[in-house]
Amino acid sequence: MTNERVEIITSVERRRRWSSAEKEQLVAASLEPGASVSAIAREAGIHASQLYGWRRQLRIRPVIGFAPVQISAEAAPAVVAGRGAIEIEFANGARMRVTGVVEPAMLRAAVASLSGDRRR
Repeated sequence: MTNERVEIITSVERRRRWSSAEKEQLVAASLEPGASVSAIAREAGIHASQLYGWRRQLRIRPVIGFAPVQISAEAAPAVVAGRGAIEIEFANGARMRVTGVVEPAMLRAAVASLSGDRRR
């Protein structure tokens, strides 16, 4: 008597195991310009929804990093959003109302003059 092995095949296995490399290859093919996801899925013997699922799983997210920046020597002019006003009342009773755009050096000189501080 010989030992013979007999296999009885009752049905075809429905689930195919795909390696990561195979999935990546199919996803890359589906991302090519003009590629048809349905056609690629049909050729591979899978549903298009499966291929879309793999695309979601393997989606490459952009790397967050630094962006190149160019710095110019010229300062951009200040943009005035609206006409604001500042009113200052000093301890000696003097009042100063400033509207519009004022040079910082001019404002410092006016505040120093009205506050009695002659050092500035």
